[in-house]
Amino acid sequence: MNQSLAKVQNPYQPSRAKIVDIRDLTPDTRLFQVMLIDPKEREQFTYRPGQFCQISVMGTGEIPISISSSPTRPGLLEFCIRKVGRSTSSLHRLVPTDEIGIRGPYGNGFPVEYMQGKDVLIIAGGVGLAPVRSLLYYILDNRDQFNQVTLLYGARSLQDVLFPAELQTLEQHRDLNILVTLDRGDTSVWPYRVGLVTELFSEIEVAKNTVAAVCVPPVAYKFVTKELLAKKVAGEDIFMSLERKMHCGIGKCGCCAVGSKYCCQDGPVFSYWDALNLPDMI
Repeated sequence: MNQSLAKVQNPYQPSRAKIVDIRDLTPDTRLFQVMLIDPKEREQFTYRPGQFCQISVMGTGEIPISISSSPTRPGLLEFCIRKVGRSTSSLHRLVPTDEIGIRGPYGNGFPVEYMQGKDVLIIAGGVGLAPVRSLLYYILDNRDQFNQVTLLYGARSLQDVLFPAELQTLEQHRDLNILVTLDRGDTSVWPYRVGLVTELFSEIEVAKNTVAAVCVPPVAYKFVTKELLAKKVAGEDIFMSLERKMHCGIGKCGCCAVGSKYCCQDGPVFSYWDALNLPDMI
């Protein structure tokens, strides 16, 4: 039985991928650049911003991780991984040229077609920048299809900021508005704001045709959505990435079931109204 047929019959069969590069982002978070080994699989692999993959290391299991790269830049896949447990610790012990397993992509992703022709407001907190980074670069690579684009990003401290060099480069874009803040910090060494990400809402104007993409720590969702609703962003135009509820990726284990929804199939991106009507979603 060839490998492609085996994968059709066994959805748990991962594809082999090689680590091309690893970059330290924070003391506990790294960016992994990987490439599918099979050229045909690499060519056929397509995804949407906001989708995720199951990443595995032989002998230690697998974990769901959002894709941080954009489908507009094919070839390499990027995953931002924080070391928090057994599987992620195993990944952090790997080096370039090592192999990992990849299943996916899974989930619905952000509705980029719906967002076209509208202002896009992206709000991220901490490692939540990783999933929306895919959306941000997708928009920049299709800039003529979107109106005003704003990124609000908050991190706990200076050492927790993801992609600081990228953020500084992106600030030079005339057609992109970026506001960055720290929960705490020394303003003599940090050129940005100090405060919670929700405080940045007082510095922006939100147009009537705005859609929002949100990925923040769980405790922050209710505060961010409150600010968005106060800015008259409609509930159906607020899209939240809830990848933390993922497990098997294909709706078989039931671990991501919330009410009548499976996060891995119906999500991980949900509108505010969807999340509001499901228990314990946010």
